[in-house]
Amino acid sequence: MTVLEPFGARLRRAMDERGPLCVGIDPHASLLAEWGLNDDVSGLERFSRTVVEAVADRVAVIKPQMAFFERFGSRGVAVLERVVQETRAAGALVVMDAKRGDIGSTMAGYAEAFLHKDAPLFSDALTVSPYLGYGSLAPAVALARETGTGLFVLALTSNPEGPEVQHAVRADGRTVAATVLAHLAADNAGQEPLGSFGAVVGATVGDLSSYDLAINGPLLAPGVGAQGATPADLPRVFGAAVRNVVPNVSRGVLRHGPEVAGLRAATERFADGIRAAVDGAAGGC
Repeated sequence: MTVLEPFGARLRRAMDERGPLCVGIDPHASLLAEWGLNDDVSGLERFSRTVVEAVADRVAVIKPQMAFFERFGSRGVAVLERVVQETRAAGALVVMDAKRGDIGSTMAGYAEAFLHKDAPLFSDALTVSPYLGYGSLAPAVALARETGTGLFVLALTSNPEGPEVQHAVRADGRTVAATVLAHLAADNAGQEPLGSFGAVVGATVGDLSSYDLAINGPLLAPGVGAQGATPADLPRVFGAAVRNVVPNVSRGVLRHGPEVAGLRAATERFADGIRAAVDGAAGGC
């Protein structure tokens, strides 16, 4: 099996060269309608491949949301395969947003579907859920190490239901989210210039000062744009870890379609704002 340079190293380079912006591809029915497209496989393909054409040669990361392709069955997944291939050919990294989480051979199967080099949906990284216990992710962690890919593990998500699990306090006094972050720090120990195992931490979660975000890995941060967070908020929310933040923007870019020029202009505005915020924070340290 061909082994890539570790995901963390490839991501660090992409962020340094292209800026840290991640653009999500979320082709849900309302966005297809806004673009004047039918809610069918043809509309799905037109939408998704237009986004790739517009931004995959200029952003660090593209994050397709698996659910919006799966709802069309095998034909939708076939579209996603082409999106993945075209994105990687244009130089962006693919983070597959599938939030898989299971145990044993089933978790291994999910990992092979997205992180094995010969898989049709082979991606640079995969979002996963640790809520069957962080140790349940071991097959995915092992395969990611073998193939040079990465994981983004749900830690502090911005959905209102998240705190009932993520803020729950264990017998040792540490929250579940803090425990996930500690596991990630351990898995990234000694990796340079950046570990390959990241956390999903929402940019709209609120005060994160009680959490140690120094996991030596990337922090995928949804919530910028339509959900209310702005690029200028990032240094305040993430503090000293801001240079490792990968801010995700989906609707804030996608609503500017269907023209490629509109998508590119929106992407550049967000990218410029994020770069200015991160560079300003670094200059103030």
